[in-house]
Amino acid sequence: MIILHVAVQVKPEHAAEFLEVLRYDAEHSETDEPGCLRFDVSQDCDDPCRLYYYEVYKDEAALAAHRDSRHFKYYAERTRNWLAAPPERRMGKNIIPSDGAWR
Repeated sequence: MIILHVAVQVKPEHAAEFLEVLRYDAEHSETDEPGCLRFDVSQDCDDPCRLYYYEVYKDEAALAAHRDSRHFKYYAERTRNWLAAPPERRMGKNIIPSDGAWR
């Protein structure tokens, strides 16, 4: 199981558009990718332009399939100039719950 944590700082003038495109990517990731087990997005309590993603993939192949998907490429292309700074990414391996507890 691969866990991906991503933090992004969106330029305020693109916040609404960014959320629309991100919602499209997140929803299609969960519905169209069998290897994407979770794609959650949360918003910082103090800074509405700071967003956090919590993504869970079955394995490295599932993560690679996500990055090769049409919806991810659309997200990456549309939003590349809407960020105030490069995304902060951290990747980890699942510990709790056990891998079998995921859908």
